[in-house]
Amino acid sequence: MYRTAVVGTGIMGMNHARVLAELGALAGICDVSEGAARNAAKRFSVPSYKSVKEMLEADRELQAVVVSTPTVTHKELALAAVAAGKHVLVEKPLADNVADARAVAGAAEEAGLTFAVGHIERHNPAVRYARSAIARGQFGKVITASAKRVSSYPGRISDVGVVVDLAIHDMDIIRYVTGSDALAVFAAGGIQAAGRHEDHADIMMMLGNGATGLVEVNWLTPMKIRKLSLTCSQRYVELDYMNQTVDVSSSTAMDVDTADLSQIPQEHDHRHITLKKQEPLKNELVDFLDAVERKRKPLVGGDDGVEAVRMARAALESIRQRKVVEMDGFER
Repeated sequence: MYRTAVVGTGIMGMNHARVLAELGALAGICDVSEGAARNAAKRFSVPSYKSVKEMLEADRELQAVVVSTPTVTHKELALAAVAAGKHVLVEKPLADNVADARAVAGAAEEAGLTFAVGHIERHNPAVRYARSAIARGQFGKVITASAKRVSSYPGRISDVGVVVDLAIHDMDIIRYVTGSDALAVFAAGGIQAAGRHEDHADIMMMLGNGATGLVEVNWLTPMKIRKLSLTCSQRYVELDYMNQTVDVSSSTAMDVDTADLSQIPQEHDHRHITLKKQEPLKNELVDFLDAVERKRKPLVGGDDGVEAVRMARAALESIRQRKVVEMDGFER
């Protein structure tokens, strides 16, 4: 298993460390807080480092790095790892702007290194099931993909708003399951509670294949909801990310008595599919390490990370300008 270090000891960083330790791949933990790095490293019985520079110089056998730090630091840390010849997985979003995202992804590609972005929901069994079924034509053509990702305010987030923290997940998933890029984005949102960044947004994506994507996100709802609904030409499909379930519905109209339109008989078919529970983060890290081993593109590569940032930035620009943002030419 490839020797992999984790940079960042926040919630996601610690979970990356836990899974990598379970896989037998964790080689070290780095954090600007020496105490945090030392405590985390002690838990997993690996070395601790106070800087990426120190880590790269101390462990010449290190092969891969996971960057799980505040978004604004992703570019600097990822580029340092790439310059040292390390394969890299960067937590989403890849960067807080398109230029930085493209610079990091481009550097990794030029160096011939495996580069992945942590869009974890692509590794959710429910998304895998839906993507496969759509590709096989089981649901028919996707007409509308509608996502709802809401919860109360997370204290751990301070450097970005709800669009870059939450909506970017679903914008990427809609692009992924439909197999189509966004042609235009329109969004509305703002700040309802106190804060520097938007805490609610509603986003519409006009996709190249004619489908429509709708994303509702906020940090204002007292309960946590993570769902995606697909209106298709043959089926209606509901995905629950947290429960990892898929509900597939269809109906057939029976003969109608035109003299009694109060009764319109229909046959309904509903299937509730409970998938084998899997940890999406583990799937993500296994995919990354396998991509390193096989020298293949990971499920979420640098180009996907760049496009996700570009869509999120287009949504923020749409909120600011209060108009549709055409994707062709936007921050290319």
